[in-house]
Amino acid sequence: MASEQELRTVRLEKIQRLKTEEKINPYPAKYDRTHLLAEVPALKDGTLVRVAGRLITYRNMGKLAFGKLFDESGKLQAVFLRDELGEQMQIMKKVDLGDFVGVEGVRYTTERGENSVLAKKVTFLGKALLPLPEKFHGLADEETKQRQRYLDLISDEATFQRFKFRSDFIRTLREFYWAEGFREVETPTLLHSATGAAARPYATHNNGLDMDVYLRISHELPLKELIVGGFDKVFEIGKAFRNEGVDPSHLPEHTHLEHYCAYWDFEKNIEFTEKMFAYFFEKLKLEKKIKVADKEGKEQEVDFSTPWKRENFVELMRKETGLDILEWTDADELRKELKKKKIVFEKMEEMSLASLVDNLYKKVLRPKLIGPVILYGYPKYLQPLARTNDADNRLVDQFQLVVNGWELVKAYSELVDPVDQAERFAEQAGAMAEGDEEAMAGDSDFITALEHGAPPISGWGMGIDRTLAILTGQTNLREVVLFPHASRPKRRKIVQINAKCVCFFECPTLF
Repeated sequence: MASEQELRTVRLEKIQRLKTEEKINPYPAKYDRTHLLAEVPALKDGTLVRVAGRLITYRNMGKLAFGKLFDESGKLQAVFLRDELGEQMQIMKKVDLGDFVGVEGVRYTTERGENSVLAKKVTFLGKALLPLPEKFHGLADEETKQRQRYLDLISDEATFQRFKFRSDFIRTLREFYWAEGFREVETPTLLHSATGAAARPYATHNNGLDMDVYLRISHELPLKELIVGGFDKVFEIGKAFRNEGVDPSHLPEHTHLEHYCAYWDFEKNIEFTEKMFAYFFEKLKLEKKIKVADKEGKEQEVDFSTPWKRENFVELMRKETGLDILEWTDADELRKELKKKKIVFEKMEEMSLASLVDNLYKKVLRPKLIGPVILYGYPKYLQPLARTNDADNRLVDQFQLVVNGWELVKAYSELVDPVDQAERFAEQAGAMAEGDEEAMAGDSDFITALEHGAPPISGWGMGIDRTLAILTGQTNLREVVLFPHASRPKRRKIVQINAKCVCFFECPTLF
């Protein structure tokens, strides 16, 4: 079998022959299509069409050839007859799988009943120098799938449809928000303080202003400042960045959806969440009952029919661990108790009380929640930006939607008291100074905004990638992200062969 480099050399020679023998530019500027490939089957036989796409299969039988074209809408067979094309059949001898061609011809049904285009004219539209994956097997290597997603899209129909669904899903979310009277806004990606969540940020330096800045870990604070400024309902879809490890449910770069509403509380946001899910399930024609694989790989059924089950966070933790987490006020004492129960996790010696409880929940409770379930009644120290519950000042008005052990949505009634907020930021700063990497950074500008007065607010956030993974039956977020970060990228060494030919060779250690 010829090597990739040998195949590339042959294809470079074909380019030269196209130029010299056929007088064809192998990379033309445009091609005027009349139809997408998927539109052709609905036409009557004999209808004149101009279609284009990537050639993904080709069978040459001398005076007759069959090729399968692929575009975003689907696939379609093209039939090439020497009696119809004449000298243009010579072009097809210089075409390889992966090349782009335009076909002008008529809608045609073969003797076997296959919808096709009978070519009257062929236009060469682009040469592929490297071969495609073998069509029957696609890409087996997961890293190659993610690093070279374009090959995965070409070779795997399920992958292609999954990412079309992602686009449709995000469009549907926007339509829902517009129908509900929200305004879409944009807030900064580079911030002077990385806050709004408990996470380690990416830090960089702005040379023009000579100051350190951080990639946002949340959209939260700027969006709440817009409510202070007079907006009633705002939402934003955008990237958030957390300098953390990678696992099936976490990616350092991920897509967040957040919204904030004046005069709402977290109960109103629970109702809104159920309404949103009902909307996009109907709009996208999704089944309410779907299958998911739990942490042990066992298939479970999740029923998204509303209303969803509600569970008290503190009570569930008591049932699962035997601990009333509201009784603990000292991190060291809780740490000792956890060790007695032989419950340990990484870096627990440096953790504050909030981080200990949060990691305890993630270790012993969250993986068992198949859901959908609404968790509510969280300890105050777990959410420094949430409003204190009126009936119990040890709690905050917060909920999370958990499905198959993944937190899809988090929302709460916002803390708008600037004095209380400043005190909680100070507590977080103390935890950070003692080595808690998960403590939340403060933001004095946000305190200033609150001091100008804010109405009651409830905020809400969804992990787009996690939600899509659940809806499409994936167990890893990488499968619903077009270009997830892979390991150290390979570089391609540039080698000048002669004055007219440059070749590239993969070199992982170059640079």
